[in-house]
Amino acid sequence: MANVAVIGAQWGDEGKGKVVDWLASRADVVVRFQGGHNAGHTLVVGNQTYKLSLLPSGLVRGKLGIIGNGVVVDPDALLAEIARVQAQGLTVTPDTLRIADNATLILPLHGAIDRAREAARGAARIGTTGRGIGPAYEDKVARRAIRACDLAEPDTLSRKLDELLLHHNTLLRGLGAETFEKQALLDGLLATAPRLLPFVEPVWERLDGLRRQGRRILFEGAQAVMLDVDHGTYPFVTSSNTVAATAASGAGVGPSAVGFVLGIAKAYTTRVGSGPFPTELTDDVGRMLGERGHEFGTVTGRPRRCGWFDAAMVRQAVKVGGVQGLALTKLDVLDGMQTLRICTGYEVGGTRIGHLPAAPGAQAAARPVYEDVEGWRGSTRGARSWAQLPAQAIKYVRRIEELVEAPVTLLSTSPERDDTIMVRDPFQD
Repeated sequence: MANVAVIGAQWGDEGKGKVVDWLASRADVVVRFQGGHNAGHTLVVGNQTYKLSLLPSGLVRGKLGIIGNGVVVDPDALLAEIARVQAQGLTVTPDTLRIADNATLILPLHGAIDRAREAARGAARIGTTGRGIGPAYEDKVARRAIRACDLAEPDTLSRKLDELLLHHNTLLRGLGAETFEKQALLDGLLATAPRLLPFVEPVWERLDGLRRQGRRILFEGAQAVMLDVDHGTYPFVTSSNTVAATAASGAGVGPSAVGFVLGIAKAYTTRVGSGPFPTELTDDVGRMLGERGHEFGTVTGRPRRCGWFDAAMVRQAVKVGGVQGLALTKLDVLDGMQTLRICTGYEVGGTRIGHLPAAPGAQAAARPVYEDVEGWRGSTRGARSWAQLPAQAIKYVRRIEELVEAPVTLLSTSPERDDTIMVRDPFQD
């Protein structure tokens, strides 16, 4: 049996949480491998709704959850999230959750610098969540980050805080923002250490053992390919690599361990925050998609921008993300619409192209080229087999498969975990 990596194939918020939760019933362990608490996964289980940001979604299934070294971890946010889900009845202990000892920590100063820089950008702001994810990744690559393992060494914490404050307080003063005192930060970290360290270990070693035992590993991505810091709509991207290749480096396993790559895409397109969005609809149709799909960011609460399905963008994500199969979500939101549109490419300066360009000016200038598709009158909501779908809905799905050059492996027809049509089990070799 293969392992599976799940990544977003659009701009995030595609419904990865539900798909990972559904797949977790077939897995032994679920691993988060990149991102921070700027990503949110919503899981609906009976009358309970779980909103997760850092915790792996498999915890809801009672599976072992691992936060890999590729994740930047805000200790306060993580402990608050653990307390919240425990209040909902979930069990989260060092027996069910492990954190990589070499994972970078997010400190309060990271959020402060994040928000100060966004404010200084004014109208040119990127649209970050202001939670310090980007600055924490900057410290990681600059080799001054505080990592989870450092919590066990007070002298290391003290020395690293000196270097961090030299850098960040200089920037904060330049931006006219409040600076930080070392002792307050050090006291906070020392108080957090005994609460977090029981979860911390070299997870690469545990994953190697699980892999050798033939256990099924599910790698859970955050954000999506078009928010990848290299391959997305730069600079309106996240601060990590979101493609499936990162599952290996962000968890501490070899590339061959990643297995089947499942990309998640909505049956239409959404985006939170700033940046190019060629198929965006600002009319009544766009508002209707937002209302029907309950399109609000899980973490920020911001309304998502909505538009037609962009096959050219998803095809690009399939190629650079290594996607082998697609999970198509929220098909039911399109029920009853007479005509649907699919973007098949773009026009930029009078030239037809089949991908989003890398240059910001060209991205902003890209205009969608549409193909109209007949909608359907019947309902797809709650369908659990192809036989329960209207014929035109099946044609819509098949046309998407052709345009994105990847098969639809799973089809989600409501937020409920069992309202899913499985064409192929991703864990099957």
